[in-house]
Amino acid sequence: MARTLTPADPAEVAAALDAHRSGSGDSSSTRLLVKHILALLTQRAPGRSVEVRVPPYAAIQCIDGVRHTRGTPPAVIEVNPQTLIDLATGALTWTAAVEQGWVFASGERADLTPYLPLLTPTP
Repeated sequence: MARTLTPADPAEVAAALDAHRSGSGDSSSTRLLVKHILALLTQRAPGRSVEVRVPPYAAIQCIDGVRHTRGTPPAVIEVNPQTLIDLATGALTWTAAVEQGWVFASGERADLTPYLPLLTPTP
């Protein structure tokens, strides 16, 4: 059974975001942010109709609808870690990310617009 992601400590998230913004972020800070963002997304959009993949860090199922049990889910979103972080912080819109080809989204409900941004901007 897959492990459930839980939100990270707010101080660790703030430090990872600061490192990311300054360009000094590494794979451990990226991993922390990706898993934190995905944990928040599962809380904000519970369900199992859309699979969100962020290789190589994690994948989740979210958004209410037709339940996926095996094989390819009815809706898949695949995004790289930096794009996910930019979407979650509001630095990038869903529409722009899709138009630029930074997000692969297929199937019904494969749109995260109603759930973004996930992180409150800090000054």
